[in-house]
Formats: sequence, structure tokens, C-alpha cells
Amino acid sequence: MKTLIVTGFLAVIVYNLGAGLYFMLADKGGSARMVRALTRRIVLSVALMLLLLAGIAAGLVQPHGVSG
Repeated sequence: MKTLIVTGFLAVIVYNLGAGLYFMLADKGGSARMVRALTRRIVLSVALMLLLLAGIAAGLVQPHGVSG
């Protein structure tokens, strides 16, 4: 379940990044839609970080090193 939540967050973050790129190209960079998409991406990224930190603090998520 934890992996599904994190993967969902990452999918929405990447979608908003792509939407920001699309709006930048389609609207010639002067768009409020681009700013909103990139703002949502930042908010979701911060929310994911806080959610992971809360999970680590509560003992629900076990951090590990790169080597395992």
C-alpha cells in the first residue's frame, strides 16, 4: 500500500511537470496555466516529502541505504 501511494504521488508529479511543459510551449510561456501546473508539482513534492518523513517518524517506513 505504501508503494502504491508513493507511486501515485510520483505519477501525478510527473503529469503536472508535463502539463507545465505543454502549457509553456502552447501558450508561449505567458500562461497562468503553466504557473498553476508547476505550483501543484511543487506542493505535491513537498507533501510527499512530509508524508515520507511522517512515515519514518511513526515507524511505518523503514529507510535503507543504497546497498540494501
